[in-house]
This record gives sequence, structure tokens and C-alpha cells, in this order.
Amino acid sequence: MFSIRFKQWIVRPFVFFTLIFVLKSMLAWGVIFGDLLPWKSILTEIPFVWALFCLIERFASKRKLGYYMTVNLLLTAIFFAAIMYFKYYGVIVTYHAAEQVNQVTAVRNSVFSLMDPYYLLIFTDIIVLGFYFLFNKNGRNYKKDKINRSHINGNGRTGAKMKYSLLFAVSLGLCLFNILPNKASMNEIKKAQEMGILNYEAYTIFAQDEPVLVNARDITQDAVNTLKGIDTAAVSPYQGAGKGKNLIIIQLESFQSFLMGLKLDGQEVTPNLNKLVQDSLYFSNFYQMVGQGNTSDAEFVVNTSFYIPPRGAATMSYVDRVLPSLPRLLHENGYETATFHTNDVEFWNRSELYESLGWDHYYDHKFFGDEDVFFFGASDDVLYSKTAGKLQEMSTSGNPFYAQVISMSAHHPFTIPEEKYRMKLPERYEGTFVGDYIRSQNYADEAFGKFVEELKAKGIWDNSIIMVYGDHMGLPIYSLDNDDKELMTEIYGKDYSYEHMLNIPLIIHGAGNSGPQTMEQVGGEVDILPTAASLLGVSLENQLHFGQDLLSQTYNLLPERYYLPSGSFIASSGLLIPGNSFEDNTQYPIASGLQQPAASEDEYNRALKLLQLSHSYVSQLPEKAPQAE
Repeated sequence: MFSIRFKQWIVRPFVFFTLIFVLKSMLAWGVIFGDLLPWKSILTEIPFVWALFCLIERFASKRKLGYYMTVNLLLTAIFFAAIMYFKYYGVIVTYHAAEQVNQVTAVRNSVFSLMDPYYLLIFTDIIVLGFYFLFNKNGRNYKKDKINRSHINGNGRTGAKMKYSLLFAVSLGLCLFNILPNKASMNEIKKAQEMGILNYEAYTIFAQDEPVLVNARDITQDAVNTLKGIDTAAVSPYQGAGKGKNLIIIQLESFQSFLMGLKLDGQEVTPNLNKLVQDSLYFSNFYQMVGQGNTSDAEFVVNTSFYIPPRGAATMSYVDRVLPSLPRLLHENGYETATFHTNDVEFWNRSELYESLGWDHYYDHKFFGDEDVFFFGASDDVLYSKTAGKLQEMSTSGNPFYAQVISMSAHHPFTIPEEKYRMKLPERYEGTFVGDYIRSQNYADEAFGKFVEELKAKGIWDNSIIMVYGDHMGLPIYSLDNDDKELMTEIYGKDYSYEHMLNIPLIIHGAGNSGPQTMEQVGGEVDILPTAASLLGVSLENQLHFGQDLLSQTYNLLPERYYLPSGSFIASSGLLIPGNSFEDNTQYPIASGLQQPAASEDEYNRALKLLQLSHSYVSQLPEKAPQAE
């Protein structure tokens, strides 16, 4: 008798789907928060689920099962999106990501390469129940006889509605109890963990969290310099060293600093870049500053010396403005400017970005064509070969040029064609994510080396300042499995951590004849514009910038966004990641491992203020004139 009643109770939709979501929430929490027994997920996720189920029970008298299945599918999709987004970006997805859905789906191969098969278990019930109710006779009878009979007994139905109304009120109260005390948390991941994933998603929709804008009149270079701690009296020994020279900035796809000088069983991974460092300035403590736009964000930050927006990609948020930029600055000083990228210019809205930045020319897929294509466009061999020819053409004008060259071949998930293999991986690296990454970067390095030789042969190399940097990380910590983590520990000689993940190289060639130097000054992509302007002897007196000349300063403060929680920053004191506030922060040494005094709350507050000033300034720039049709 008991077993019959238990069976009748357990198959009630409210109970059955509650148990399903207990399991689904535990799966999502295990992947995202690394909590193997996330009992807190029940306390945070189930009240949200119950609130929706109560609405079904309260207002649906017919087709109730259909509503349950619809809610099940919707919430399951949210959990799955949160899992996959976290594995790719390391952040909690919100509805704002829908603005970039076209771009995100374009990298779906990269996203799904990170998927463990067990993630798909989250859809098991949907598949099984869908088959059962659509194609099984017993399932069809269940829908007809069990679900829709409840409306016959009016008195019983009225009592049940009252119970579900009360449970709805209790569930909603629990949701608010999870949300309200955690609104002020700076760390979005901790905020989602304290609120619950579903509560956090709802909170981001209804919260009025638009940043307060500072009046543009109050945003001055002196104010920025004070916040950054810049010594305005310091003069770079390289000031004007490249005056009158061309500027060539090469952005390497997904290139991290650990590749520099790396040997695997005696094989150099990047011999050409290693050779370049032997006659250049090399910055070992240089860091990415990108957001959801990744490569396009790097282009924006490097060419404007502004920070990325509070959410979304710069190519979506800021390109309706006329942006003060390096291309505009150098054009005003007699330079011809051009950017080179093998992908379609519409990807990540670059057509709007390039217009906002004021490039004289851009060269995209139409120029490079479909020769030797993999991932998003023509290979780096094609990129560099055709770019070298165009640069030779530009050099005949008698005026200097500024060219930015965007490599793409070493793109996530790093599975380059076999004919591009240039090194034999040690057996322990074969078939691993880290191994594929290293092999793709080895190919990219070879292509880069050919470009250097072409520029030398065409007489361009010696008359140019060359700046080479990585655009963003290639190996996110949260994307690595245990085998990959062991390989990274082998490479670093210690656990792979956030300060390593964000560390990208910066190499400057042609700045003088002082020989090779490793510079331990902390820097980021926001500093490339003022450093380049200083080398070329171009004044920034009338151009607001949030970076600094890396060759004249000894201290730096780099606010980080997106890949790290709000309030994170990098300084000479190291990398700081706040918890719910500054007080429960976690700190890491800078990439070189130099021991410095601990980061201070003053630095934390100044970093937040810098982000506010940058967003306020860009948001109040003049809008672009509409294009003529």
C-alpha cells in the first residue's frame, strides 16, 4: 500500500520535476563552482524552480504537463549555457550575452571542444520524457488521464490553489533572501554562488546597474595620471628614438608569455620570436586587458588606450562614437594607416570599429581571399605574404605608415591542419589541449619568421618600429582537464595560476641600439598607444589616454574586467581578485614572481575609479555621423 502511494506521489509533476532540478543544479554547480557536494544549490536554486511550478499549479488547469516541460527546457538551457559559457570565458553568462549571439555561435567549435560528454546528462530527462509522452501509449494516457483530471474536483482544486499560492509566496521570499544580502558583492562568480545561478540570472535582468557617469569636464589627463600614480616628470630614454619611422604592430592570436624560450625535449617552440627578443626590448610582466570581444577588444584597447566597457564587447558598446585613437593621431602627423585581418570585416562588428578608430584603410577577407583557409580565414602564411606586399606599396609614398597586423591561425581550439605541423610533440603532449595549443603556436611562429625576412628583404624592417604582443590568453585555467594542468605544472615548475594565464608578451624592436633588455615594468595593452607615441616622438598633449609610456615609468595600475571579477587589478604589487569586497581578496605575485608589498585598498579604489572614468569619457564622446545610404 505504501509503495503504491509513494509511486503516485513521486510521479506528480511538481515532485518529479523538483527532483530532476535538484540533480541538474548539482551538476551545474559542480562544473562552475567546483563544488562536488553542492547542497547549497538546493537552498538557492529550488525556491526559484518552485516559484515557477507554483504558478503552473495555480493558473494552469489544462496542458499542465506541457507547461512543466516548457519550464524544464528553458531552465535546463540556462544551466547548460552557464556551464559552457563558464568553460569558455570563465564568467557567469547573463542575458547581455544575447547581444553577441552571432559572434559566439561563430566560435561554437571552440566552445564545444571544451564540453565533457557528461554535461549532456543535463538533457537526459528531456529526451526520455519527450519520447515517452510523444511515442509511448502509456505516456499519452498519462497525459490524458492523470494531468488534466485535476480540474474536475472544484473544491479540491480550490484548496490546492491556496496551498500553491502560499508556497509561491514562501519560495519568492527565499529567492529574495538569497538575492538581497548579496547585491553589493564585487565578485560576480561569488555573487552567483551566493544568490544561486537562476536567481543571479533574474537579478541581472531586473537590477538597475547602469554605471554612474562622471561629468566629462572632470575627466582630465591630470586626474587619470594621479589615479594611476604616474610620474609626469619622468622622461623616457627612448623618447623619439623612432621619429619618422614606420610603426608595425603585430597582434599574435592567443599567445601567452610562457611560450617564449620554451623548449619541449630540446625543441624550441618559438625560435623566431626568441631570435627577435635577442635584439629587442622584452616586457615579461605584460598583461591582457580584453573582454568578451577578445581579439577585437584587444584592437580597441591598443588603439585607444581606453578600457573595455562594463559589459559586452567594445565593438558593440562604443563604436557609435568618434574615438580618439592611434590611427587618427598618426594620420594627423603625416602617417598612412591600415589594418590587416583575414576574417570578414563584419565579424565582431569590425566595420563599425574601424570607422570609429579612423583607419585610412582596412584589408579583410576580400583582400586575402580563400587561399589556404582554416578557422576564420586565410592562414598566417597568406596574411603575412600579402601584407608585406601591401606595406612595400605603402612605403613608396614617401610618408611613414602605421600598420596593425592581426594573426589568426593559432585560434582556439588550436586543431590546425596536419600539413601545418612543424614540430613533433613529445608523446605526453599528443592528443592534449595544451599540446594542440603549442603546436599551433609553433606554426604561427614560423609564419611570423617568414614575415620578418620579407620585411627585411623589402627594406622595411630597418626603417620601422616593430611592436609584437599577444592579444589574449589561449589556455584558460577553467578549460583545462587534469592532464593539461599537469603539463602546465611541468612547464612552469609550479601550479598554473591566474597571473600566468593573463600574462602575454610585449616585444619592441627598433627603439635604439642598447641591445636586448628584459623589462620587468608591469604593463598592459592599454599602454601600447602612449609607448608607441613616445617612441615616434608624437605628442599626446591633447589626447586623453589611460595607459602610460612603459619606458618612462616604474609603477603601473591596470584595472581588469570580464575575465576577472569586478574590482580586480594588476599592479607592481601583484594581481588582486576581490571576494565579496576588498577585505576577503586573494592576491597573486606578478608573472615574474618578484615579491612586492601587498596590494592596498587604495589601489583597489583607484582601479575602480579609473574604470568609471574611462566608461564615462567614452560614453560622452561625440556620436558618429550616420552613414549616407
